[in-house]
Parts: sequence; structure tokens; C-alpha cells
Amino acid sequence: MAYAACAALLLAGCASMPDSGDLQGVESTPRQDTQVRVFAMPPRDDAPPSEIVQGFLEALTSDDPRYSTARQYLTTKAAQRWQPDSSTTVLADGPGTEVVQSGDRDDGDDFAFKLTGTEVATLDAQQSYAPASGTYRQTVYLTRDKKTRQWRIDALPQGIVMGKSDFQRNFMSVNKYYFASNTTATGTGRPMAVADPVYVRERVDPMTQMVRSLLNGPTSWLEPVVRSSFPTGTALTQDVTALTLDDRNKLTVPLNNKAARIGQGKCDEMAAQLLFTLQSLSPTVDEIELRAGGRHLCTLSDDRATAVADRGAETSPDYLYFIDGGHRLVRMPNSGSGNARAETVPGALGDGSKELRSVAVARDEDTAAGVSLDGKALYVTATTVGTALGQPLLQSKGKTEADRLTTPSWDAQGDLWVADRDPTAPRLLLLEKGGGQPLTVLTPGLDGRINAVRVAADGARIALVVDKDGKQSLLIGRIERDRTGTQTTVSVQELRSATPDLEQVTAMSWAGDSRLVVVGRETGGVEQVQYVQCDGSIPETGTLPGLTEVTSIAASEDSDAPLFATSKDGLLWLPGGSGWRTLKETASVAFYPG
Repeated sequence: MAYAACAALLLAGCASMPDSGDLQGVESTPRQDTQVRVFAMPPRDDAPPSEIVQGFLEALTSDDPRYSTARQYLTTKAAQRWQPDSSTTVLADGPGTEVVQSGDRDDGDDFAFKLTGTEVATLDAQQSYAPASGTYRQTVYLTRDKKTRQWRIDALPQGIVMGKSDFQRNFMSVNKYYFASNTTATGTGRPMAVADPVYVRERVDPMTQMVRSLLNGPTSWLEPVVRSSFPTGTALTQDVTALTLDDRNKLTVPLNNKAARIGQGKCDEMAAQLLFTLQSLSPTVDEIELRAGGRHLCTLSDDRATAVADRGAETSPDYLYFIDGGHRLVRMPNSGSGNARAETVPGALGDGSKELRSVAVARDEDTAAGVSLDGKALYVTATTVGTALGQPLLQSKGKTEADRLTTPSWDAQGDLWVADRDPTAPRLLLLEKGGGQPLTVLTPGLDGRINAVRVAADGARIALVVDKDGKQSLLIGRIERDRTGTQTTVSVQELRSATPDLEQVTAMSWAGDSRLVVVGRETGGVEQVQYVQCDGSIPETGTLPGLTEVTSIAASEDSDAPLFATSKDGLLWLPGGSGWRTLKETASVAFYPG
């Protein structure tokens, strides 16, 4: 009877389905991305020491905003002393536990466990990521309460610890934005926005986390070369617990009285910092309203933000450039496809009068710098018809091509960077506005010889491929400029690795405000193309389709510009969601402006 009843219901459902008539479109509700939040279990009564430790470690990976469940595994004093936000240690696997014999007391009310693992990264109190290596060994001490007879953790290391997979599930990389202290965009004079990547907990109100982080100021590594338009001491009002978008995708941000008396221009810059930051987290943010002292300060929409500050990701190049089989400078319109037709670039670098090894086109695309085929000479000329090549601005004395000039690179304010690899006098050089007497850039802490140079669009950071003992590593440095009267001193400070796992980096290019695309291989591995963050972390979309014997990679800070590469097969193009495609054009090097 039950089967018969079910069959009758099914038939009744089928009978209600229309089997004739026209098809009509209906409105549907878009599926919402529901995020499953994970909450830990509190300690159960009479749990043994091992279970207390495991329960505590599991609670660290939950979505509990203030780690209140994790604190239940601690004694009252330990819970008061523990500062989970002071640091995060990421291990290759989850932390292992080893029992440590405790002989502190004769009554058997003390216990200890050693937490072990292999470190891969750390976050500091500013949520700034840094690759790490070595062995992790920390001790957790437990005691049994004399009244309740329950085991609790009495002493533990500050911060939190978790495995790599839990870290990737719990944390996300987001850029917060400040302005370059000593750099303005060529042509517009507007401040340049600089990305400062940090990691926030993905399911613990990341929008409010990012606003608070932005107001607290830049990370220590970036702070010397950026500024914030927010007055010192600016914070959210005390009654703010969470910030949410309204139905028009506008975010209203109430600030304390430190920001109550700012002018319109400064307010627009503050709103631009917030807009760029929150769009890195959620592209749906369209407008920012700032309030302070109970009144409206300013409103900035997405379409007005580009008039307040320049940002690399918002600047789309007009052309992709490459050097063809005749060693001439050639370009294709940046149409978003590989089907555009190539043409020689107007001027002396495209007419074939000087064979070229490498070229860099300025970000305004009106000027280009070319290195001769033998790598000895650097020329700078306009990309217009009838321009002469002139005399070289720089010449290397290196004995071989590998010991001469690298591919040059232009920064946001029109200065030209290039490295001379002459073993007798290796140096990084800067030609202000693409001319004049070359300035030697100081590189304290540099250990090795520079093989490649690429300046970020913001002009505050530089990527260097450095060769030491046959190993080629990608390092990111901070560009500091000191002007005293007519004297200018430029240095690259605090170089840090962006590819700690790669042994050989053969090509690289900036591919976003804080991201690069890199060609390299691990020890004993095969060559791979992947994205990396400038802080050394790997984004979720890290690995790209495989490619072998790559000689150059072309990416733009504008994420809508497609990737190009050159290899033994010629010029290749990577359409979204598919493999590399070989184009008909012959090319030895491909690149976007910059």
C-alpha cells in the first residue's frame, strides 16, 4: 500500500506538468553563496589532558570571532594572558603533540605536551604574511583544578597555530591601500595607490576587519614609503560592531572626531583608500560615505575614484609589445584576444635601424628604452614617426651578453631602471625621467647579482630576479627616495623572497597591484607558470597551464589584459579558462608597458 501511495503521488506530480504551449522566461532568484561557518565544541567534563589539547587546537581553526570557545580550554589566568591576535604560525601539517614528562608536583596535577611541526609561514600582529622555515616546537602546560578536578591549559605560547590547509580555509589575502609618499603619476600628478596585502579571517566579518586594519595604518615593511590620508588616531566610532552594505551597494563608515574637520580633498582621498580596499575584498562595493561628529563628510563613488588617485589595476595598456624576428619593436592592440594584427612601432626602435635585444615602453606609451642586440648599449627615444635614435645613454663593459644590461623598466613617474651585470662593477641604475646622468641605486642586503628588474606601477616596490651560486630567486624590495636640495639618493630596502619554493626563476612580471606571474621550477621539479603574491604567499589561482622553455612572460596590473609569453614555439596567448595558444607572430620577448 505504501508503494502504491508513492506511485500515485508521482503520477499526480507528472500529470500537473504542462506538455504544450510556448516557452516563457521567468524571474529567478540568484543563488546566494552560503558560507558554512565552523564552531568548535567546548571541553566535556572529565576530559583527559590529551583531549583538552586537541580540543583547543581544533577550536583555533573555528570561526569563533573572539576565540571564546578556545578560551574555555584555558584556566582563568591563562585566558586573560593569552593574545590570539598577536601572531599566527602556519605549519605544513596540523601541529603534532608529544607528551612531556612533568615532575613539577608530586600530586600528579600537572601535565605538559610539546607541539611540533614544520613552519611554512607566519602572520604578525598586523596580519602581514611572511614565508618561514624550520622546526616548530612549543610547550603547552596543563593543570587540574583543585575544586572541579577538570584539566585546563595553564600556560601556552602567544598567538595561534594551525596547519596549512586550515589556514587556507580560514584566512584570505586582501589588499588595503595607501598612497606612495614620494611618487605621483606621470601626466596626472595624482597620488599613486599602493597595495598593502594582509590576511584576514574569511568568515569573521572581513569587511569590518579590513576597515579597522586600514585605519590602523600600513604594515611595518611598507610604512616608510607610503602615507595615509586618515588623520592620526582616526577610528570607527565605539558603537560600531559591524559594517554592512546597503541595498545600493553603498557603505557608510562612521568615524570618530579625529576626522571631523578634514577638507574635501583629504576626505576624497580617505574615501578612495576605503573604496580600493573594500573592492579588493568585494567588487560589489560601489560607493563610500564618510561620517564624523554626527555629520556627513563626503561621498565617493566608483566612477569618481579614478579622478582622486591612480591605481595600477585601473590603468589598461593600449598595446602589447614584442620584439619580432627582425629584432624590431612591434605592437598589437590590447583587444583582449590574440587575433589582433601586429604593426611595427613608429620611430627608431621599430624601423630596424638598430637590432634590439630587449625593450621597455613607458607607461604613457609615448617613450621607449631599448637595449642593443649585444646587450652593451641603452637607447631612449619617442615612439613617434621620424624620431632619431641618438647616442646611447648608458653602455656596459661586460665581456659577454650575460654580463651586460638587463631589460629596463619604467616606474609610475617616468623614471627608467636597469641593471648592469658586469661582474667587475654590478649595479642597479636609475635614469630620472629617462635621461640624464645615471644614478646608482643603493641595494643594502643584496646578496647576488641582479638578472632582471621590474618596477611596480605604484613606484614604491621593485621586483628583482637575483642570481646567487646558480640559484635564481625573485625578491621584492621597497624603493626609498631621499631628496636633499638638488641631491637625490635612491635605495632598495628590505629585500624579501616572493618565491621561497622556487630554485630557478626565469621570467616574471607584475600581474596586479600585489601579484606577479612567475616562470620557474622547484628543486628537481619541472618548469611551471604560476601566480605569487609579493609577500611570498600563493593565491588560490596560483598554478597556470604548463609551458616549457619560456623566455618571457607578459602580464599587466590590469587583470582584464590577457597573458602572453614567448618560448621556442614563438608568441603564445592564454585565453581565459583554456590552454596556451600559439600565434602566427614571431617574437623573442613580449611585454606590456612598464
